[in-house]
Amino acid sequence: MAAHNLAVILKNPQNDTEFLLTEQTPPAKFGEEEYDSYVDSDLWDLPSTQLNSLEAESESGIVFEAVELCPPKINLKKFDFELALNRVLGHAGLGAGDAGEWRFWKYVEEPEFGPGLPLNTIFIMGKLVSADQNLPEQCKWMSIWSCQTLLLDVKPNNSRIGLLVVVGLISDSMQSTTWKVPSTLQYQEYPPGVVLVPLHSRTAKPFHTTNLIIFARENVSDECEGSGFVTCGDALIVDPGCHPQSSGELKKIISALPRKLVVFVTHHHGDHVDGLSIIQKCNPDATLLAHENTMRRIGKDDWSLGYTSVSGSEQICIGGQTLRVIFAPGHTDGHVGLLHVKTHSLIVGDHCVGQGSAVLDSTSGGNMSDYFQSTYRFMELSPHVLIPMHGRVNMWPKHMLCGYLKNRRSREASILKAIENGAQTLFEIVADVYSNVDRSFWIPAASNVRLHMDHLAQQDKLPKVILFMA
Repeated sequence: MAAHNLAVILKNPQNDTEFLLTEQTPPAKFGEEEYDSYVDSDLWDLPSTQLNSLEAESESGIVFEAVELCPPKINLKKFDFELALNRVLGHAGLGAGDAGEWRFWKYVEEPEFGPGLPLNTIFIMGKLVSADQNLPEQCKWMSIWSCQTLLLDVKPNNSRIGLLVVVGLISDSMQSTTWKVPSTLQYQEYPPGVVLVPLHSRTAKPFHTTNLIIFARENVSDECEGSGFVTCGDALIVDPGCHPQSSGELKKIISALPRKLVVFVTHHHGDHVDGLSIIQKCNPDATLLAHENTMRRIGKDDWSLGYTSVSGSEQICIGGQTLRVIFAPGHTDGHVGLLHVKTHSLIVGDHCVGQGSAVLDSTSGGNMSDYFQSTYRFMELSPHVLIPMHGRVNMWPKHMLCGYLKNRRSREASILKAIENGAQTLFEIVADVYSNVDRSFWIPAASNVRLHMDHLAQQDKLPKVILFMA
């Protein structure tokens, strides 16, 4: 089962190398200047919309060329293309008669990021009939070359290119010459050169997978120039946290990657490091990078070889690509992120997740004050995309991070309100603040409430006499 999306590649009748992009609508504002002052740069992508399925085959007059390229399991007649195309073209100020023949281009299945159904995309290609169309300002023509420039020569706050352009048009022409993802595995490459492979792991609901992130040298001639790197390699993987049942998938990946491998872990939780022992066996020459607080909690059964300690600001070179370590405590006291400099993509570990928010680990130095500071540190970087270890990539980084800040502050306001209403024990506060949440989540919620109260106490906002009782 999957939901479906329609993406349209509409060529410029005056320049066959250009196609239509539309400015994507950002998420709704928060209505508070403190958060709305942080604005993500413009995002441009292929025009797209939800593609509804039909119970019976459609008798629409829309005919596609090259339908033989469509996978047999997909029946194009069982989708409402007429409604979807009218919606897409209307957004660009066009009508159904403004486009000529349509051609099936590609069917892309989204990996199992979760939660919820994967969102698979049907790409179709067409061309405007007339060259005299005046496009609205939220539309423009761009070439693959100009898109690649924005993707791979990133300047903070410049316009950004979205996921559909990459998976629909660019990825096939930019496949790495030095390694390929094993054909049995589902993966996503966005931005170019940043590969995500969700592997089943022992993570907490609602997720079931941890994103293994892979960087590999782009060409056999790529080398690290200059000094100042904490380590260099031909490939790097982030957070090999696969479930033992998925160990075969990880072995295939390690076997396909170059031997000069760097392994980076954001923190020590099992759903991020369970695969370390497999890497150690498959490639004992691999270099492990981690914060010292993380390594103190990783067992010898997982990794018994040496490691290189990182604490933030170190640079790593992978086949000519530079990545910078970002110290980001909060989730744990050894939590670190990683910035891919060329694409300005920020790997955030468990600081953010694809849906909801991560619980801070108070048993491993989790700290709410640190979490707030790390969130602001991430925003100051102005990343073009956030890559969590659970869930989909997020195309609106500043908005997502501000949402986390707002949610945490709202939670603290609720805690203070509960205390004002007479709650005195931890249980009473949790019961009040999380009254609309399933009780099975109250235990981890209690840990977060304790951390919030520590943060409130640091700000002298907490009443002096609060009794914590079991």
